[in-house]
Amino acid sequence: MKAIQKTMTKCLFRKLNLALVLGVAALVVGVALSGCKKEGTPQVKVTVQAEKPESGPMVEHLTADALLAPIAQAAIEPKISAPVKKFYVQRGDKVREGQLLAVLENADLTGAAMDSKGSFEAAQAAYVTATQATVPAAVQRAQLDFNQAEANLNLNEGIVKSRKQLFAQGAIPGRDLDTAEAALVQAKTAYEAAKTNLESMQKINRQADLKAAKGQLTSAEGKLKSADAMVNYSEIRSPIDGVVTERPLYAGETAAAGTPLITVMETSTLLAKAHLAQSVVQNMKLGDTAKVSVAGIEKPVNAIVSLISPALDPGSTTVEVWLKIDNKSGALKVGTPVNVVVTGRRVVNALKIPQSAVLTAEDGTKSVMVIGNDGAAHRKQVTLGIVDGDDVQVLSGLSPTDEVITSGSYGLDDGTPVVVGPAATDDDSAKPNASKSGSDD
Repeated sequence: MKAIQKTMTKCLFRKLNLALVLGVAALVVGVALSGCKKEGTPQVKVTVQAEKPESGPMVEHLTADALLAPIAQAAIEPKISAPVKKFYVQRGDKVREGQLLAVLENADLTGAAMDSKGSFEAAQAAYVTATQATVPAAVQRAQLDFNQAEANLNLNEGIVKSRKQLFAQGAIPGRDLDTAEAALVQAKTAYEAAKTNLESMQKINRQADLKAAKGQLTSAEGKLKSADAMVNYSEIRSPIDGVVTERPLYAGETAAAGTPLITVMETSTLLAKAHLAQSVVQNMKLGDTAKVSVAGIEKPVNAIVSLISPALDPGSTTVEVWLKIDNKSGALKVGTPVNVVVTGRRVVNALKIPQSAVLTAEDGTKSVMVIGNDGAAHRKQVTLGIVDGDDVQVLSGLSPTDEVITSGSYGLDDGTPVVVGPAATDDDSAKPNASKSGSDD
């Protein structure tokens, strides 16, 4: 009996194990079938906005941020250190070129200038005396010697001439003629010596005296000019027309040499200095028109491109461009940050799309997503041209019949199914571009 019960118990355990195995197998099959059913559901479509490229005229508008700067500026630094005796202008005063702005203490400099002037006048008088006075005594003696030698020469020449006639007539012996001719030779020698001595006195000594007098006059004149310059350094004058923008000291305080004492700016014309990419500046030229937007001023201000730097900025590898702005009204202030829009090239018939449709890869290439006939998004590389506000010109890569995704293309993979939805509202602008429509079947 016990053996029968034991056998029945074993059979029961075997049936229970078989049922458990069958249950687990059924569960695995159910899960597998459930997974297969999930994979067979339709893929989710992404809602986007799209439009076809437009054709029409375009005008290139280049935008950049800039700072307003004066067309001319002078931070006037005194060349000497001295207390300020008097200021003649205040901050905000309009000044003219050459106008006296301030005077430093200069009593010692004025005295030195007067002393130099006296020395110069004395040197002038000495020079006049040297150039217009009678011939010096040495020259007079040389002149007398020359005159005497010349007279003696003439006398001996007359004697020789007369004795030759007498000798020819036999009236005198030959030795008398020889004696006269010997005396003539001596007279000629003395005449040449006297002449050389006189010329030497007239040229060498006279020139030395004149050079000495001229040197003293030049030295005195140089000292006078130096003293006058020191006095002029104590008078601070404006080198340009403009407005006084800085005057840090008060009368009585010491102005240090090399430190700005007064700053003058010419603000009737201002410059908006902007930095643009080299590729953008390539087709820009002097005289191009521009608009400058200033915070607090309703209408943009007209401007003209006045300078395009011939070299790149070494720090940013951009090109500095200056825009000239009329500011006779004084409404614009130096240092104000502004936004500039420069008018560039014009295209009569351009294929254009919104800039929001353009995608930029890490290597700088440009592309857009278009909706294909299969209802999916496909990437197309494009070559772009000029920019006009929110639109950009497409040079190649698109046709007028392509439907370009203008919103919601960021992050889309090529081949993603899409559906064109309504344009995004202000409330939707903060939401992600890609939104799911539909649910799992």
